[in-house]
Amino acid sequence: MSRKEKQKRDTTAVYNEIKLDIPADEVWTYQIEGLKAPSIGKPVENAGRKKVIVVISLLIAIGLSIFFSVRAVHSETYNYEQLEDGWQFYKFSNPGDITEITIDCIDGDPSKPITEIREYAFNCDDKLTEITVGKNVKKIDGKSFYSVWNLRNIHVDKDNPNYCDLDGVLYNKDMTEVICYPIDHDAYLREKAGIKEELWPWSEGGGYDDAYIEKVQTYKIPETVVKVGELAFNYANLVTVCLPEGLRTIETLAFFKSTSLANIITYNAGGRYLSLPEGLEYIGSDAFSYDQALSYMFIPSSVKYIGHHAFWDTCYKEDGEVRGVNVMNVALGEEEFRTLVDSNDHWLPSYDWKLLKKTIDTNYSATRQPLENK
Repeated sequence: MSRKEKQKRDTTAVYNEIKLDIPADEVWTYQIEGLKAPSIGKPVENAGRKKVIVVISLLIAIGLSIFFSVRAVHSETYNYEQLEDGWQFYKFSNPGDITEITIDCIDGDPSKPITEIREYAFNCDDKLTEITVGKNVKKIDGKSFYSVWNLRNIHVDKDNPNYCDLDGVLYNKDMTEVICYPIDHDAYLREKAGIKEELWPWSEGGGYDDAYIEKVQTYKIPETVVKVGELAFNYANLVTVCLPEGLRTIETLAFFKSTSLANIITYNAGGRYLSLPEGLEYIGSDAFSYDQALSYMFIPSSVKYIGHHAFWDTCYKEDGEVRGVNVMNVALGEEEFRTLVDSNDHWLPSYDWKLLKKTIDTNYSATRQPLENK
C-alpha cells in the first residue's frame, strides 16, 4: 500500500470514529464536553462596554487619519534639521506661488544660520526661478538643484567664503569647480540679450541660427575650473560647451540629459580643439547619458577612469543608420587602454540591433579630428 493511500485510510478511520449525535433542535446550543457552551441566542457579556470601546477606537483611528492627511497636505514649506554648527536646509515644499527664495537664516534669526543644503532639497520644483545662497552656507550638495525646471539663476552673497556665482551659475569660491548651471538659465540669457520668444531666430535648415546659439546656448567654463560637479549641467539647454584644457574631472551625471548638446570644444591659450581636453583623467558614470545631439567623441590618453554608462544612449538608429556617437575614438591603443584605464563594461553607447543591443565600434590609436572638419 502506498504512503498516500495509507494516509487516506487513516484519515477516513478518524472521521468515522468521530460521530456526534446532535438533536436537530439543539444544533445551535449543543455543548461538547470540555468546551465552552455556544453563545447563540444569549446576551453578550459586557456588550455595552465593548460597544463603547469599539466606537472610541474607530473615532481615534478616524481622527489620526484626518490629522496625518492634513499634515501631509499642509507640510512645512521650509524644512530644517539642526547640526552642530547651524542648520541644514533639507526640503523645500513649494505651496505653488514662491518663485524666489533666500537661504540664509531661519526666519531671519542670526542665531539660526543655515550652513548646509542637502541633496534633492528642491527636487522637481517647477516654480522657483531665483535662489540666493546666504553668507553662512558652508556645504551645498551637487544634487540639491536636480530637476528644478524653471530655475534661471543661483546667486551667492558676496560675503560667503565658500561659494560664488558667475552671472547666475554656481561655483565654489576659488572657481575650481562648477556646481550648477541652472536648467532654465537660457531663459535668463534670452532676456539679457533682449530676445523675445516670438522673435527667436531660426536657421533655414531648422533650429536656431548661429548668433542665437552663441548668445544663449553656448557656455564657456572658466579656465580656473578643474572639475565639473555631479549633475552640474543636468537638462541644460546648451548646444555648445567650451571646456578648459586644465579640466581634470567630469563627475557622475555631469551632463545628464543635456539633449541639445552637440559640440564639446576644448580651449587653451593657443586656441581650440574638438572634444574632451588633454589632461582629463576622470569621466563619471552617466556623465553624458542621453546626449544624442553629440556626434563625435575623443577620449584622450590622459583618461584613467570611465564610469558605467558614461555615454549611455548617445547613439540611436534612424532610417537604418546609426546616428549620434556612432564610433568611439580613443587615443590609446587597445592593449594600453585595457591595461591603463579602469572602465566599466557598459561605458560604451549601444543601439538597437534586431532584438538586441549592439555596442558601437571603438577606434583605438585614433587621431583627434580637427575642429574645422566637425
